[in-house]
Amino acid sequence: MTDKIKALRLKEPFGLDNIQVTEMDDPGQPGPGEIRVKIKASSLNFHDYGVAAGFIPTDDGRIPMSDGAGVVEAVGDGVEEFKVGDNVVSTFFPYWQSGPAPVGDFRNTPGDGIDGYAREVVVRPTQFFYSPA
Repeated sequence: MTDKIKALRLKEPFGLDNIQVTEMDDPGQPGPGEIRVKIKASSLNFHDYGVAAGFIPTDDGRIPMSDGAGVVEAVGDGVEEFKVGDNVVSTFFPYWQSGPAPVGDFRNTPGDGIDGYAREVVVRPTQFFYSPA
C-alpha cells in the first residue's frame, strides 16, 4: 500500500471539463464490518453524468461514480460474507437492503450524497458491496 491514492474530484463550476485528478490519503485498513476494495472498474450511468455535468447538485470536491467493481484486499473484524480476493460490485443504495426505502433522496448514494468510486481504493461497510459469484 502507498500513503496516497489517485482519485477524481468534481470542482466548481461543475461540468465535464472541470473534473480533476487528485491525490488523497490512502483509506487504510477496514474497521469492524468493513472491507477494503481495490477498484478495478466503474461505469458512467445517467445519474453520474447529471452529477458530473452539474445538473444534479453536489458538494465541491465530491468523488464521482456510483458504480464500482473490484477485488477485496482486506476484511475487518466480524466480516463473514467476504474474503480477501473476492470480486465485488457496489450497490447503488447501500442502506436500502429491503422493504420501503429508508430515505427518499440520494444523500447516501455514492458519487452523489457521499464520495463515490472514482478512486483507486475504498474502505466501506459490507452493505456497500455484493459478490456476483
